[in-house]
Amino acid sequence: MKYTLTDTNGNAAKPASALSALLKLWPLLKDEKKNLVLALIAITLNSGLTLLAPLLIGHTIDTYIQTFHYQGVLLFAGILLGIYLVAFVANYFQTMLMGGVGQRLLFSLRNAVFHKLQELPVAFFNQNKAGDLISRINNDTDKLNQFFSQALLQFVSNAFIIVGAGIFLLTINIKLGAFALVPALGLLILTQALSAWIRRKNAASMQALGGMSGEIQESLANFKVVVAFNRRDYFRKKFDEANETNYSTSIKAGVANNIFTPIYGFCGNLAQLIVLAFGIYLITAGAFTVGLLVSYLVYVTRFYDPLRQLASVWSSFQTAMAAWDRISAIMSLASDMVVIPGGETIPGAHLLALENVHFHYPDGKEVLHGINLTLEEGKTYALVGPTGGGKTTTASLMARLYDPTEGKVLLHGKDIRSFEPSERTKNIGFILQEPFLFSGTVRENILYGNDEYKHLSNEDIVVALQKANVDTLLSHFEKGLETSVTSGGGEISLGQRQLIAFMRAVLKDPDVLILDEATANIDTVTEKLLEEILQNLPKHTTRVIIAHRLNTIENADEIYFVNAGEVIQAGSFDHAVEMLLHQERQS
Repeated sequence: MKYTLTDTNGNAAKPASALSALLKLWPLLKDEKKNLVLALIAITLNSGLTLLAPLLIGHTIDTYIQTFHYQGVLLFAGILLGIYLVAFVANYFQTMLMGGVGQRLLFSLRNAVFHKLQELPVAFFNQNKAGDLISRINNDTDKLNQFFSQALLQFVSNAFIIVGAGIFLLTINIKLGAFALVPALGLLILTQALSAWIRRKNAASMQALGGMSGEIQESLANFKVVVAFNRRDYFRKKFDEANETNYSTSIKAGVANNIFTPIYGFCGNLAQLIVLAFGIYLITAGAFTVGLLVSYLVYVTRFYDPLRQLASVWSSFQTAMAAWDRISAIMSLASDMVVIPGGETIPGAHLLALENVHFHYPDGKEVLHGINLTLEEGKTYALVGPTGGGKTTTASLMARLYDPTEGKVLLHGKDIRSFEPSERTKNIGFILQEPFLFSGTVRENILYGNDEYKHLSNEDIVVALQKANVDTLLSHFEKGLETSVTSGGGEISLGQRQLIAFMRAVLKDPDVLILDEATANIDTVTEKLLEEILQNLPKHTTRVIIAHRLNTIENADEIYFVNAGEVIQAGSFDHAVEMLLHQERQS
């Protein structure tokens, strides 16, 4: 299955409409109903009081200032002060409420994205850069948080004020109001025309940022290789290209996001000139008062100032929607590695079997062609062959890191797809050439995936390791189980990391233990120790060894030669060596 999050040109998936995006976000906001309603009430109160003030100012001018009744002026000044104080409190509460909503949305959204990533198979991570995924979890979710905690608040509040101011303008004098709103009609048409363009520019900017994050992550992860080959110039060149792309797209997004601001300002000023000119004409004709003209000018300002703010808010909305497109591209994915109904168990079946298995990677040629292979309990099997022949792919299918494109993999006579992940990993252990370790201690890394041991004391864990015949490996660590391990295992040698992987896998007592070049980075003394441990595994444990070093497969019960997508029984060790040498001479 193809899990790429962009098209062939590296562009984000087709953007969703604003309504559909909000509907998809609603499940994350359903617990915020109370806070959203309270924020809406506060916004309505704040907007209503803000709109009431200009009318009172106009009334004060016409009724009290022009007649020199200063007592009335003081009275209405006090009323206006009370209105502004209540509006201030309402504005404070709406800001606090929506800020909390935004932070909780960010928390829920990051959890949702991370949990979705946990559900996706290995194929997804092979097809997408880790840096871009990190950017989606960190940067893109934060764009949504900023919109909900800040921009959405301004958007709703300004929308209330714009609608209210428009109603007052048309109610006071419909003809003057119509003239005042003509520039707004032009703005509406322009905004509608440019919105999609702004969103595309923001999507391209975030895509470039994700690409740069991916480049940085990839380069830093392989920095030892960069230094070893003295190719810092290559590192710099790749980063410069990604940084240049990010700079270019950011500039374009910045221009797009700010293009409305001067236009909205110009239209607001134009509307004020229209109102002032026509208002003075109406006053001279006796159809208007000075107080109403002052109120009118304030309402025009109340109408166009929020529009000017909405220019930046609208850009923030488009940025948020572009971010949501990138996030929803992950959220909409579904793993094809589903658990299927168990069906019947084949009686007397082999421990593990591959039946007419074909496999190809997405958009790639077929790697395996009609493989038939059976593994019996307690035996040792070796897979040998040239690099790229299909050894690791075959082993990955045995462990269900991938599913065959055709055929079946059976475990204990049942389709391996019918096993729950926890049950499958209990039955099948997999030791990679470069094992995964995380920050913590040797103990924590050994118990990774071994939940039944996590509550045991160190002494009990040592006893469990003794029963599994791997306790001698602990002597290679200065502080035993409490030896510190940093992310990636940087403080310990590659060989020690492999020892931890051995202890972790063997402690689970799997029915099938797969070793993919697992001793390639270990010294000969330690390798001999591990060979003895493998020989002393429980009788029911079946071993599958992938190796280039022939001494590691010398004692295998059966050897298979894997090349060009085919798995052929090699027979004896000497015959397997001949096949390898023949393949080397041909290549």
